[in-house]
Amino acid sequence: MSKHTLAIVKDEPWLEPYAPAIQNRFERFQKAIHLINESMGSILEFANFHTYYGIHFEPVRNGWIYREWAPAARQLYLMGDFNWWDRESHPMKRNHRGDWEIFLPYEKYKHTFVHGSKIKVRVIDAKGRSLDRIPAYIRRVVQDEETHDFTGQLWFPDPFRWTDANFSLKEIAQMPLIYECHVGMAQEKPGVGSYKEFEDLILPRIKEAGYNAIQMMAVMEHPYYGSFGYHVSNFFAPSSRFGTPEELKSLINKAHEMGIAVIMDIVHSHAVKNVNEGLNEFDGSDHQYFHPGARGYHEGWDSKLFDYGKWEVQEFLLSNIRYWMDEFHFDGFRFDGATSMLYHHHGHVSFDSAEKYFDEGVDQDALLYFQLANTLIHQLNPNAISIAEEVSGMPGLCRKIPDGGIGFDFRLAMGIPDFWIKTLKHKLDEQWDLFELWHELTNRPKKEKSIAYAESHDQALVGDKSLAFWLMDKEMYTSMSVLEQSLVVDRGIALHKLIRMLALSLGGEGYLNFIGNEFGHPEWVDFPREGNNWSYQYARRQWSLVDTPHLRYQQLAAWDKAMIQLAKKYQLLAQPQAVQLYLEPNKKILAYERGGLVFIYSFHPSESFFGFPIPLPKAGDYQIILHSDQTEFGGFERLDKKVMYQTDKENKVSLYIPNRVVMILKRKK
Repeated sequence: MSKHTLAIVKDEPWLEPYAPAIQNRFERFQKAIHLINESMGSILEFANFHTYYGIHFEPVRNGWIYREWAPAARQLYLMGDFNWWDRESHPMKRNHRGDWEIFLPYEKYKHTFVHGSKIKVRVIDAKGRSLDRIPAYIRRVVQDEETHDFTGQLWFPDPFRWTDANFSLKEIAQMPLIYECHVGMAQEKPGVGSYKEFEDLILPRIKEAGYNAIQMMAVMEHPYYGSFGYHVSNFFAPSSRFGTPEELKSLINKAHEMGIAVIMDIVHSHAVKNVNEGLNEFDGSDHQYFHPGARGYHEGWDSKLFDYGKWEVQEFLLSNIRYWMDEFHFDGFRFDGATSMLYHHHGHVSFDSAEKYFDEGVDQDALLYFQLANTLIHQLNPNAISIAEEVSGMPGLCRKIPDGGIGFDFRLAMGIPDFWIKTLKHKLDEQWDLFELWHELTNRPKKEKSIAYAESHDQALVGDKSLAFWLMDKEMYTSMSVLEQSLVVDRGIALHKLIRMLALSLGGEGYLNFIGNEFGHPEWVDFPREGNNWSYQYARRQWSLVDTPHLRYQQLAAWDKAMIQLAKKYQLLAQPQAVQLYLEPNKKILAYERGGLVFIYSFHPSESFFGFPIPLPKAGDYQIILHSDQTEFGGFERLDKKVMYQTDKENKVSLYIPNRVVMILKRKK
């Protein structure tokens, strides 16, 4: 092996046949960075084009400048409230690069070119069409309540006063406990929630629950609310349906004051195909921001695909990252659709051989873009959190770039929720395979970190079911009172607790929960659409369920809080991966150790075991510090936390293990 062999190949010998491909992607990155440094001075300057394009005030010239990149367009005109929507009075000039610009002197326009006024750009495009477009780098877009048309809006507010200078990401970045949320559907009312309501009403709940990070969905402007925020039209505009940019900043500032990091669900995997609202055919060509022809269209998503190898597209997307971090103090990103980006086939193959991670199916331009994006993110903030939504298992995704990696901090462990849905859907309790369970929750590279989760927004969408609904179904509507007796609900609550503790303690180095699912929110998420008569019934969270003392949702919420507290107290997810101590497939008993704690599960549907021998890692006295059978968690109090368990000569303890229970033991010093 060469002394120049990259660290990832040394650590993962099975990658040796692909060492040249891994070396090649590293050298490609080095060349790209060299070219950026040579042309722009640094990647930070390269990612600063949001301060060049769009609308800005220039103090030296004392006026506003508007610039737009539209190389194939024949002519651009600026229009808006300031010129009474005159379509020809303000033509823009083009330079050799394909940039168009216009300057508006302050003295002439100070009374008309004002904060809050509406604006668009008229484009005579490459095909000779005259279309009214929204500027690509616009900072705010609003929808007309009567016509429903979207329009750019001038936004010149007083500077926001941040008070988060003392907020530190360092510890959170080591062990993110993420609360995935959507501002619009976070309230109980049948309507769209606001940034302000989220700040006042939901952040305190998240703080109380113990989570140290939120992951915000649907931040970037999107014309169709029902897209869950994934059909983005205006990449630099926070969605105005939730409030103003300053109200979003206030939410983030308040989260930081509470010690909560804010991660943005960033959508660089595709863009809405709408011509009126988005980037598609902005200059009249089909290849300005996107790949031309079929390669530029995602059939499954009905959206446009960026050309990541194009210099100007890299400028646009990297500047977008810097903008959200600089302007809004976001602490990192969860990159949507990373698998779709990394492969020309968008991941629609079976990854049954290692060759598929390195063959012609890989989109090398997208891979390079991720390396550049992660380099930028960590230059802007070394502790920032970068997460990939990636399901193929691309080797090196979460390794440092000089090691031969792609530079992410974490990948989402997407196989875990899929495993649970498959298990609950197709297997009786007595058929659960603990070997398969162990494999699914531990099969990850030792030097690549994962965010584990039992379910996210994907599992809550209409057409699917949340874990709670898979477990309890219609019984949730009739039998969730503590005054009711229901074997279905007893089973569901018991397994809900076990499944989530497994994900937290075994599945990764970070943890994620979707808003409301910690207390077993009973219903799917379905945004207003024609098919449901534009109803908000399922696009909300019913906090009254968990706030009602006699409903068992409180028990699940209490368990979730206890889990999170346990993870934080023992820095559990910052510890090395778990070590299996015992697995008995027929009796459905599993035990493992992580971070000095011993986790013992019984998945048996009916049988409890007395004097059951479990091997422990060290001799000594052990005590239960937490168990899921406690009354406050909806259990039957069949275990006694006061009992001390002493190891025998073989380092085993004899335990009473009730059915459908997890207990956590700690050695007394």
